[in-house]
Amino acid sequence: MRSGAKVAVVGGLFAVVAGGVGYGAYNLWDDLMGSTTTAASADGSPRRTGPVTAEETEATAKGFLAAWAAGDAAEAARFTNDPATAQTALSAYLTETHVGGVKATAGAPSGTTVPFTVSAVVSYGGARVPWTYASRLTVVRGLSTGQPRVDWSPAVLHPELKDGQALRVTSSGAPAIKAVDRNGAELTAERYPSLRPVLDELRERYGTGAGGTSGVELVVSGEGDAADRTLLTLREGKPGEVRTTLDAGVQAAAEKAVKRYAESSVVAIKPSTGEIRAVANNRKDGWNAAFLGKQAPGSTMKIVTAALLLEKGLVAADRVAECPPEAMYHGTTIRNLDGFSLAGRTFTESFARSCNTAFVKLIDDVDDDDALGKEARDVFGIGMNWQAGVPTSDGSVPAETGGVAATQYIGQGTVQMNALNIASIAATAKNGAFKQPVIVPAALDGREIAVAPRGMDGSAARQLRDMMRATARGYGTGADAMAGVSGDKGAKTGSAEVDDQGQANSWFAAFADDLAAAAVVQAAGHGGDAAGPLVASVLNAR
Repeated sequence: MRSGAKVAVVGGLFAVVAGGVGYGAYNLWDDLMGSTTTAASADGSPRRTGPVTAEETEATAKGFLAAWAAGDAAEAARFTNDPATAQTALSAYLTETHVGGVKATAGAPSGTTVPFTVSAVVSYGGARVPWTYASRLTVVRGLSTGQPRVDWSPAVLHPELKDGQALRVTSSGAPAIKAVDRNGAELTAERYPSLRPVLDELRERYGTGAGGTSGVELVVSGEGDAADRTLLTLREGKPGEVRTTLDAGVQAAAEKAVKRYAESSVVAIKPSTGEIRAVANNRKDGWNAAFLGKQAPGSTMKIVTAALLLEKGLVAADRVAECPPEAMYHGTTIRNLDGFSLAGRTFTESFARSCNTAFVKLIDDVDDDDALGKEARDVFGIGMNWQAGVPTSDGSVPAETGGVAATQYIGQGTVQMNALNIASIAATAKNGAFKQPVIVPAALDGREIAVAPRGMDGSAARQLRDMMRATARGYGTGADAMAGVSGDKGAKTGSAEVDDQGQANSWFAAFADDLAAAAVVQAAGHGGDAAGPLVASVLNAR
């Protein structure tokens, strides 16, 4: 064995410590496994087959970690099943992170997976900071060689890394920020985990202008416009203060609410101003789906459809509307839940009980293929390139004909929304005019806020609010969820069917006084069952 690194085996654990350069990882492999057992041996020994053995797992992990610790990216890469990619990543790691004194300590393998801990010192610009983290690797059998190899992925280097990302030390990043809510209370990712991606974006956009100074940090650097994520601070900068429109109390309620349901999102907005009061997600991937998601919103879209029909005079809240068990439009059959029907009842009851057919039967009378999209855009501000202060997806209602158009009227088909969009739709219904959602005031950076071409017709707006109020009370599908919410309240439920998904996605939109909120819970069924209670608990925090 060459002298570039030392391997210590103690009680089933092993540690690899970097010494000098020139460590020969494959010499270690030969010492541990015997040169006659490798396909690359000079004696032409046979290709291995079958499951990777415990001995192969241990030896491969030791060889890989030893070469990595020695700073030999090429040698370490040869222990992986993707040497070219691994060498590039390892080389970048060893240069961009400015590490020294690397030590890798592996725990007991679980099958072919080996957990390990990396400890090192990161040095940059006179700063020296210890760095320790845990990761894991899995040993697989190489497809072409039959040799055991580390199954390569960026997460082997660090568990925070994904494809297209890298680790680097930087002093040129945006200064840290102290984000505060509308009343000056500090907002941190530790206390409000859902805000982590939002705070990262706020720092990237406003850190420099907020009066802070940059520190030196080790970060995960992503592709495109994604903000860097800090892993280790080498030298503290001075944070600048960024005031948001969030409300710490409502945010805390939103964080608590989403914990009740996996894969859920909620947003709360003040209808009279468009100020975002809360945003929360409970997702395994940590993605801000509440702002960036794109899904069919189910019957919550009927808020927009009802506004269209009311403004065109095709319905009135107190006028009888047909609600048969099913209706056909251009060969597409639309049915009501469990085939219910309403005979001789008003449009308000059709809305409150979410009668699909009452909406679909009127499409021909609208006489404009893009009427629903125009209503969504011109009155509710959907798709107008919102400048909220952080990235958002602002909804989409493309022009459609035939059966696809029929499904759009009930929030299916090609309609794409997220919790922010639907919360804004509920807020517009309550206010009577669109106020573009913002999470930081426009005055902070002078950005241009979207303005809808027109407000809703006054009579239509009053009727729409009354229909939402009926939905939140008595016989309405949102009555149970909203029972404990006080004040002037209204709601709309939604269930969005998704291909190859057993349960529909649960949607709910509501307002109470001057707060509106919307939520979606993946594969949770009826809107009032999961998303409804989530929204109600957020509204109760006002």
